[in-house]
Amino acid sequence: MPILSFKGKSIIRTHHLSVPYRQLEPRPRKSVLPAKGKPTLDDNLIIHGDNLEALKALLPSFSGRVKCIYIDPPYNTGNENWVYNDNVNSPMHQDWLKRTVDREDLTRHDKWLCMMWPRLTLLRDLLAEDGAIFISIDDNEVHHLRAVMDEIFGEQNFVASVVWQKKYAVSSDANGIPSMHDYIVVYQKSPSFEPNMLERTEKQDKVYQNPDNDPRGLWRPDNLTRSEYRERDWYPIVSPKTGKEFYPPKGASWRHPREVVEQMIADNRVWFGADGNNRPVPKRFLSEVRQGIVASGWWPHTEVGHNDESKKELQAIFDGESPFETPKPTRLIQRILKIATNEDSIILDSFAGSGTTAHAVLALNAEDEGNRRFILIEQEDYADSITAERVRRVIKGVPDAKDEKLKQGYGGTFSYFTLGPRLDDDRVLHAQDLPAYNDLARYVFFTTTGEQWDEGQLDERRWYVGESKRYHVYLIYQPDVTFIKNTPLNLDFALNLPPYTPNTHKLRLVVASHKYLDDDRLREFGIEFCQLPFSIYKFRA
Repeated sequence: MPILSFKGKSIIRTHHLSVPYRQLEPRPRKSVLPAKGKPTLDDNLIIHGDNLEALKALLPSFSGRVKCIYIDPPYNTGNENWVYNDNVNSPMHQDWLKRTVDREDLTRHDKWLCMMWPRLTLLRDLLAEDGAIFISIDDNEVHHLRAVMDEIFGEQNFVASVVWQKKYAVSSDANGIPSMHDYIVVYQKSPSFEPNMLERTEKQDKVYQNPDNDPRGLWRPDNLTRSEYRERDWYPIVSPKTGKEFYPPKGASWRHPREVVEQMIADNRVWFGADGNNRPVPKRFLSEVRQGIVASGWWPHTEVGHNDESKKELQAIFDGESPFETPKPTRLIQRILKIATNEDSIILDSFAGSGTTAHAVLALNAEDEGNRRFILIEQEDYADSITAERVRRVIKGVPDAKDEKLKQGYGGTFSYFTLGPRLDDDRVLHAQDLPAYNDLARYVFFTTTGEQWDEGQLDERRWYVGESKRYHVYLIYQPDVTFIKNTPLNLDFALNLPPYTPNTHKLRLVVASHKYLDDDRLREFGIEFCQLPFSIYKFRA
């Protein structure tokens, strides 16, 4: 497979591994919660903070769980004036990357790829095996995006490059050939992704009629010929009403063998017109077609909306103003959700912008009574004033909305989080901003096992974190320096563990600041000791 080379690739390929884990700190006042409710990771989520660090913070709880990812990253047109802000280790690359990207920057494509690579890598880790990622992009970077996605996701997992008609009229002042479309590049995590069928429209069903009152219901004429000559399938078809013979056009043949067509005629599945003199056509009954249609790679604005529609949506929500320059239409994201999600799926958008993805999730849930959940990440300052505020308003109701459900409000909740202190060795060692037990348990479980943590297994009274494929994981810890210094893994703790039989029971992985048991005792109780904070990576499955 051809690979893409760009400046900084050697540094950035493994950058996601050096990104520190950060705590997610709840902000109840910015959340929309049920009465007496508290922010929780089991809710819809809006996270304010650097999206690379936020994606890393989500891994312990959501690795392999996200059914659908939609992102709308910078298109790198040269007009955004963005600055790469990831903390890469190379001083030389730091100096190059930190310069503002504009149209005069001859390496802006390299910088864009440096920005996208670690984010796409973490997004792949978060995606479920039967999930898919949809990426909005335009002509500036679509060719580079395809190449980098082939490397990270595998070219065999390419699904489609959808063309979305973003405008309904050509700009009169445009030079050259004006762009009327953007792309949505789609990749699956694995071949287990199965796109859903889209609902049939009233327009599509109108072509079905029943001129002969067939008791099987509405039908439409299909094609009985193929544009290829096959001697076996070149024969006369005789109208049973008039005896008139019909042959295929020159250079063509019938689509089915003679005996199949004769059976179709006997079953009244071929139509010769009301008087029996028309060329034969097979009947295609509406009751026998699949209860949906396959999504195509062409999405016209009449079906999924356009740029002007998205701006008007935002104006209706924000009292006549449009506080975000490039929102996407809600119908566009709903089309993606209908293709890629089930009623209880998790949807992630790590370039959340104006919050269209959350709006689309809530609207679709209101339509089909689903329980989809969204996770939005926005690093800009408007995460609260625009992204979250839009979600608050569509939950509570938009008085000027044309849609009656939106006017009344879609309902729902979300928990607002910001990025807190790093969960790393130095901070734990020096007792800086010690994390809560749940936060450290989530970090320890994922980092030692590589598996998603089920918080429902937690039993803090006996220091039990949960079960992985290889271990029962325990964490002896409280966010208190005195406790950490004075509470080792000791014989009393080991004696209180459930009975252990080698080759029958799973090993116990015990994470603590220190231990008072020698190696023989550890083997006797089936314990592997992991010193907090230094040794947790060596247990990674």
